[in-house]
Amino acid sequence: MSNLKWRLIIIGVLVLLSVYALFPRDVKTRQRRPDGTFFDTVIRKVPLRKGLDLSGGMHLALEVDESKGAVADKSEAINRALKVVRTRIEGMGVSETVIQKAGNDRIIIDIPGVDDRERAIRMVQDQAYLTFQITDKTNAFEKVLPRLDAIAKTKGLGTGAGVASTPAAPAAGLSGLLTSGADSSKAGAAGAKDSTKKDTARKDSASIPGVTGGVISKMILAGQSPGEFLFERNNKDVLKAFLDSPDVQAAMPPGKVVRFGSDSVVIQNKNYGYLYLLDAKEIMSGEQLTDAKPNSTQEGTVVEFQLNNEGGRRFQRETAKHIKDYMAIVLDNVVMGRPPVINSAIGTRGQITMGQGRDLQAAQDLSLVLKAGALPVPLKVAEVRNIGPSLGQDSIDKAWRAGTIAITLVVVIMLGYYRFSGMLAVAGLTLYVLYTAATLASFDAVLTLPGLAGFVLSIGIAVDANVLIFERIREELDRGKTVRTAIDEGFRHAMSAIIDSNVSTILTAAVLYQYGTGPVKGFAVTLIAGIVASMVTSIFVVKTFYLLWLNRSRGAQTLSI
Repeated sequence: MSNLKWRLIIIGVLVLLSVYALFPRDVKTRQRRPDGTFFDTVIRKVPLRKGLDLSGGMHLALEVDESKGAVADKSEAINRALKVVRTRIEGMGVSETVIQKAGNDRIIIDIPGVDDRERAIRMVQDQAYLTFQITDKTNAFEKVLPRLDAIAKTKGLGTGAGVASTPAAPAAGLSGLLTSGADSSKAGAAGAKDSTKKDTARKDSASIPGVTGGVISKMILAGQSPGEFLFERNNKDVLKAFLDSPDVQAAMPPGKVVRFGSDSVVIQNKNYGYLYLLDAKEIMSGEQLTDAKPNSTQEGTVVEFQLNNEGGRRFQRETAKHIKDYMAIVLDNVVMGRPPVINSAIGTRGQITMGQGRDLQAAQDLSLVLKAGALPVPLKVAEVRNIGPSLGQDSIDKAWRAGTIAITLVVVIMLGYYRFSGMLAVAGLTLYVLYTAATLASFDAVLTLPGLAGFVLSIGIAVDANVLIFERIREELDRGKTVRTAIDEGFRHAMSAIIDSNVSTILTAAVLYQYGTGPVKGFAVTLIAGIVASMVTSIFVVKTFYLLWLNRSRGAQTLSI
């Protein structure tokens, strides 16, 4: 009786988990505004979205962005970018996405059932060029400020955008970004703590000494570490346009670059962003990065990354030259988080903080683009629109009708030929459908017509397992064994045949998934999920139903089979 109770509990738990996986829910997500700031919004996430052939989706057309320089061979650049974009999109989940080259200068992407359009666009556009650079420690920016004020005056920049008053110092104790320590195998937390200790020694924010009081001087405040500055975020567009102008670039200190930071801080009810002056020469790039994964720590949401052996040796050699300096992690010309101090040489492992208010999904997206690698050329969105289903409604209706007829015939045959035992098998099939759908929802699968075909096929495979079991039970009953013994022997003797046939089918489906694309991969996913669920229901669930019946009938002498 205790064995039966645990069986029923397991089945009940699986049912509850399946219902939970299939239940639509509101998901809080963070999206980015055009100015780079973020806002929270709620979207309705519906599991088991329909594919391009059943309901359509979003169409994206990407082209090479030549605004920052001409590209010699667009066709070759698009070929290399295609591999990176495909890796990023497929990393978002099993989504039956169509990604292909159109002509010599365009990539076409069709994504089914997209909940977050901005996220998809951001994933394919992000350049993902990662560098590590040392912050300036020579006060070069302070020295050039009078010249910048003079340029601003000649450009006619008004003082209305300036900062009216000097804010109080931000709170100390800021989290670090990188794993530190001579042993490269030691990961994140220790290095982050070391960096935090050094952060407490950073000087308070204050007006930069020796400034002329011009427009730019009033917009920029000294930060807490060398090369770090603050500005009011509502001045960002004006400040960025000014710093990007050619005459300002010519006036900047040689060998230095200005980069905006991803973090912000509220001081005296005003929102301030970070600005950094960095050494133009990078000590390391992300080309040797081999893995990246998101994680949540006490310091916040981070992306833990790993370099290959060659990259680790170079990183350790370069960071050893900059002990006690601050190092910025720069992704697509934006400083991620706040630069930590290098306390000792850093090896193959490190972590990137995502900044204030960034959730785990943002870290997952960043890890995907880092693992996929940087785009060989910048891409721009040439076209974005919604598309309808690729199949006509008549074809969809016929497919649904064929699937319904197939399932109905299976149920009728099982009930008519195996009677009571067939009814138990149909009850198991009901749970099989629930478990399979929940498994597909957990993998964020998209239902396509080939996928539904694989689903119907797996129902036939599930029934095949029950047929093997029932025929073995009949043989044992014909030999004069009791009902309980015949059921036990039937399941035991049929087990090897069921496992052999299902494993061979799973291996075939795995090959289709590994080497197939689009609908073929969707067919393989649904087939594998269905076979696994069929083994659970035909072997475990149906036998539990038999045991429950035997327990209630108190040793039945006959079995309807």
